[in-house]
Amino acid sequence: MHRFANPARFLKLARPLTPACILAGLLLAAIGIYGGLFLTPPDYLQGESVRIIYVHVPAAWLGMAGYGFIAAASAVYLVWRHPLADVAARAAAPIGALYTAICLVTGSIWGRPTWGTWWEWDGRLTSMLVLLFLYLGYIALAGAGDDRERAAKTSAILALAGAVNLPIIRYSVVWWNTLHQGSSITLSGSSIDSSILWPLPLTALGFSLLFAAFVLMRMRADLARTRVEARMRRLAEAA
Repeated sequence: MHRFANPARFLKLARPLTPACILAGLLLAAIGIYGGLFLTPPDYLQGESVRIIYVHVPAAWLGMAGYGFIAAASAVYLVWRHPLADVAARAAAPIGALYTAICLVTGSIWGRPTWGTWWEWDGRLTSMLVLLFLYLGYIALAGAGDDRERAAKTSAILALAGAVNLPIIRYSVVWWNTLHQGSSITLSGSSIDSSILWPLPLTALGFSLLFAAFVLMRMRADLARTRVEARMRRLAEAA
């Protein structure tokens, strides 16, 4: 994997992967959402409102996974000082923030008919809101000032410190008596009936591929902008 840290090698791989991820992601997400809206039965208890699960759950997973990716890339940057790790973390931050916001909005919409309230300050909801603030803080720090190296170091430290929130989100329904239900899908199985569950892996994989495609697009744009800025500096020095 280390050889793909070279920007030229990365771009050679990313160019064909980007459209492939977009097309596959859109196809899988469309099939999953169509199946969830029109082919699955309503839940015996929640009725039609259960259909929001096909967007809410993948958004929640990817909001957490995206921050984990940023924390891992930040650790790589702090240890090896490789600029591509910083580029990857910066590229993923707005996408992860968007997925986290989608999770919070769809959760509120789902919670209104299910819980009778749009919002409750319980462990799972509050820790997800903290995750969104961590994303926004990272984005603000990464873009602050003209010294990119200094901003990269500061934002990387924040990313690593904020990673402690991920296990809090994961185990909040276990540690505290929360309004949010416990984990319905675990490594040992699922409590959701298969007639309702089957579109969820499709939307989860589709959203994941779209996440990857958007990150690749932003990384390629960032690298292109860096090359243009370097060329402009050389031309200015030559003049």
